[in-house]
Amino acid sequence: MGFRVIKTAIATLMAIFIADFANVPGANSAGLLAILGVDVTRKRSLKSIGARFFASLLGLLLAFGIFYVLGFHIWVLAIYILIAFPLITRAGFKEGIVTSSVVVFRVFGGEEISWHVLLTQTELLIIGLGSAMVVNFLYMPKTEDKLMDLRRRVDGLFSIIFQEIAETLRDPKHIWDGKELTNAGRLVEEGVTTAGRALENQMITPNEAWTVYFYMRKQQLERIEGMLELISQVYQQMPQGEIAALLFDRLSVDVNEEEYTGITEQMLDDLEQNFKMMELPSTREEFEIRSAILQLCRELSLFLDISKKNKTPIQRIAEQQVKGN
Repeated sequence: MGFRVIKTAIATLMAIFIADFANVPGANSAGLLAILGVDVTRKRSLKSIGARFFASLLGLLLAFGIFYVLGFHIWVLAIYILIAFPLITRAGFKEGIVTSSVVVFRVFGGEEISWHVLLTQTELLIIGLGSAMVVNFLYMPKTEDKLMDLRRRVDGLFSIIFQEIAETLRDPKHIWDGKELTNAGRLVEEGVTTAGRALENQMITPNEAWTVYFYMRKQQLERIEGMLELISQVYQQMPQGEIAALLFDRLSVDVNEEEYTGITEQMLDDLEQNFKMMELPSTREEFEIRSAILQLCRELSLFLDISKKNKTPIQRIAEQQVKGN
C-alpha cells in the first residue's frame, strides 16, 4: 500500500506538469484523474483505465446533450445521474462512473458547451489517465522472492505436520496443538493472493506456476485435515501404525524437495501390498484401528495424487529458483 501511494504521487505530479507544459486549462484536474487511474497490477490498470476513459467520454456526450436542452441548474445534475449511470453501467464501464462524474461536474462548473471544452476535457483525460498508466507499467514490485519465501515456509510447516502425524502413529498419547496447520492455511491463502497479483502483472508471457502451486497446497491441506480425523481413531499402538509412520517420516523429507520425487508413493504401494498379506484382525478394537490406518493410507494416496498432477509447475518453480541462484 505504501508503494502505491508513492506511485500515485509520481503520476499526479507527472500529469500536472504535462498538462501545464501543454497549456491545457485545468492542469490540477489531470492530477486528480491520475490519482483515480493508479492501480495495483498492470492488467487491472489497463482494464480500469480503459473503463474510466470510455465512461468519461460517454458521460461527456450525455452531459452535453442534457445541459444543452435543460441548461446549467443544480437539479439537472440529478437528471444526468439518473440517465448516465445506468447507461454507463450497461455499456460495461461501471468502474469509470466516478471518473466520468469528475469530468462532467467540471463542465457543469464552467457552464459552457463547445467543441473546445470537449477537446480540453479529452486532453485532460488522456494526460491524467495516461500518466497513471505509464507509472503502472514502468514498475511493479517483484514478488518472486516473497513467493519463494512463502513456499519455503509452507513446505516447512507441512514437514512438521507430517512429523507430528508420524509421532502420533507411534504414540497415540502424543499431544499436538495443531498450530502448524492453522499457520499453513494462513500462508497458503497469502500465497494465492500474492501469486494472483503477480500473474496480473505479467502481460506478455504469464506464468501460472505459482498460482497452481498454492492452489495445490490448499487442496492438500484439506486432505491433511481428513488425515487428522482418521488419526484421532488410532487410540492404541499397532505394528501397522509404526509402518505407516515411516511413510510420513519420508514425506516430511520429500515435501521440502524442490521437485516431486515419487519416493513416498512407491513406499505407499509397497505398504498396501503388505497390508493385503497380513493376518486379519482378531479383535474389534484391532479391526477399527487397522481400518483407520488403511483409510489414512488411502487419504495419503489422494494427497500424493495432487502433487503428481501438478508435477510440471512444481518443476518450473524449481528451475526458476536455480536460475535465480
